[in-house]
Order: sequence, then C-alpha cells, then structure tokens
Amino acid sequence: MHELGITQNIVAIALEHSRGMKVRRVVLEIGKLSAILPDSIAFCFDSCCQGTALEGAELEIIEIEGIGACRDCGNTIELEYPFGICDRCGSRNITVLQGQELNLKSLETESICV
Repeated sequence: MHELGITQNIVAIALEHSRGMKVRRVVLEIGKLSAILPDSIAFCFDSCCQGTALEGAELEIIEIEGIGACRDCGNTIELEYPFGICDRCGSRNITVLQGQELNLKSLETESICV
C-alpha cells in the first residue's frame, strides 16, 4: 500500500508548515486520476499523526474530477481514467487537464494567545 508512504509525507509536510503549533484540521485535494485511494489515506492518517502536533486532527479530503481536452477538436471531456475518447470527434488524442493532483490545500492550527 503506497498510501502509507504518501500519508507519512503529507504529515511531514504539514508538520513543517505548522511551525510547531497544534493542528486541528488538514484539507487535502486528491485527483481521481492520481491512483491514490482517499480511503486508504484516511485509514493511515491517524496512525501517522500519533505523537505529533497533528494527533487528533480532522482530515478532510476533496476529490478532484478528471477532466481532459481533445487535442484535435478542443472539446473538454470528463475522464474516469488518465486516457479517453473524445465524445465529439472520436479522437484518443487527449490531454489531462485536472484529476492527477495531490495537494495539501490548507491547515487549521490552534492560535496561541499570550
């Protein structure tokens, strides 16, 4: 399961950007064409966060639809796979526009009042 390694990297990046503050919420964007399973990331998240500033943080995953453009006619199509057939001209000459993302969109941290 490569999602464990990916989740460990997500946690490491989140820790770096939290600058030592307690993290309440992490928002990820995962493209449906990325070959990353959101359920597996969610399953691994709590264990990867144990003993860190992310322990107990809520994980929100936003799935990004696959979208492609036909290079022959310019038509935009929805993609379920990183390839497809244009529904206008039948071409297989498709460029993926979105759906392969893995983004740490935002972190919500606790503010410290002094």
